[in-house]
Parts: sequence; structure tokens; C-alpha cells
Amino acid sequence: MTATTSEPPGAAYGGEHGPGPDGRRWEVRAVTLTDPLAQPLLRELEYEYSTRYPSPEGTSREMARYPPEEFEPRCGGLLLLLLRDGAPVSGGAFRRYDPRTAELKRIWTHSGHRRQGLARRVVAELERAAAAAGYERVYLTTGPRQPEAKGLYLVTGYTPLFDVTADPESLGTPLPFAKRLVGAEPIAPGEFPPPPRRARFGPAPAPVPAGSAEAATGSVNPSAPAERQR
Repeated sequence: MTATTSEPPGAAYGGEHGPGPDGRRWEVRAVTLTDPLAQPLLRELEYEYSTRYPSPEGTSREMARYPPEEFEPRCGGLLLLLLRDGAPVSGGAFRRYDPRTAELKRIWTHSGHRRQGLARRVVAELERAAAAAGYERVYLTTGPRQPEAKGLYLVTGYTPLFDVTADPESLGTPLPFAKRLVGAEPIAPGEFPPPPRRARFGPAPAPVPAGSAEAATGSVNPSAPAERQR
């Protein structure tokens, strides 16, 4: 079964979901990359990429790597936002990797709402939508300087397709993961080609001073003054 023969991605999304146990109104909404609600996601992603992987060309190349339509249902993709009282607090997307496989991209949680399990909820919603669209597997890569992302995928059942005992920086590639949505057969590394090697990921950013807000939360704030963004 392929993504073109099943329910279009995102078909089940778009309505509000009543107040949760915390009294807040939660909603999972399918949007496009040009939707104003998606802009906080894109701004924070670009800021985090630029601070973790500084390079002369900046992060525009990574953010523009895929055409926006690849994350739309008509092309087998989907972008979901998790809204709390109408405001985006987490989100993520998938695109068509191959006829059997969805590729997760742009998993994000607002810097003021982390460590609440929101990214896990987004990943679960994306997996459900990918399975409904006919995909059988999920593939993704994350960077070597994103230990929280590595931890997220390990605890949500993804198989690492790299040596988890090695220093991530020494591998010279993004860190690939995969998960089967259909069946119980383990993922084999040979099912996916290795990601391309990179000469470098740019110099490591300066350590965050102890006691700072970023050190306490493990996050960054794109609206912080420039001297706090170093």
C-alpha cells in the first residue's frame, strides 16, 4: 500500500479538541508552511540551527532544502501544529521519502513549553497520520548537536541506524533513525542508504553560562538580546 491509495494526510485534522485536564483547549491542526501560525516554528528552528551549526552560509540552505508543497497532503506530506488556546506550542511534519516511507522533518517545541512531552505527542500524531496515508515506515535524521532529539527518538521506539556508542560529531553525518509502522519485523540498517557525509558541521557554539535561563531549560529564545544569544 502506498501513500497515493489511502486517506490523504491531514484529512482527519482541523477541528478543536475540548479542554484537557489542565483546563486548556488543545487542537492538532494541519497547516501549510506559509500559514502565519507556522511562522514561530520556522523562526525558532532557524535560530536553533544557526546557533548549533554556525556556518558562513547560515541556515537558509537547510530551511529551503525542500519545496513547501512537499509538506502538503497533495504531495504525500503533512505539517501539523499542536495549539494550546489557539497558539502554536509544538509541531512537526513529514514528507514522502519513498512510496512506503514517510520522512519526519521540522519537529519543534516552543522554547517556553519544553519538557512537557509535547514533542512526543506531535511525533505520535504524525505517525498516526502517516499510517493512515498508507506509509509503512518512518525515517528521519537529526544533527549530532541535538541530544534532546536523539533522546526523543530513542524513547519513542525508533531504531538508530548508527553507532550509538560513538561520539556523534565523529560520525561526520546526520544521525539516521527509522521505525516500522506496519508489522513487528525489526528495521535493518541496510533498508536505508546512509546519509551523505559532511566535511564539518561548523564550529561548536560557545557553552551557555551556568545559571542562565538557557542552561536551566535547555532551550533558546529567538527574541532574547543579541548578547544572550552567543
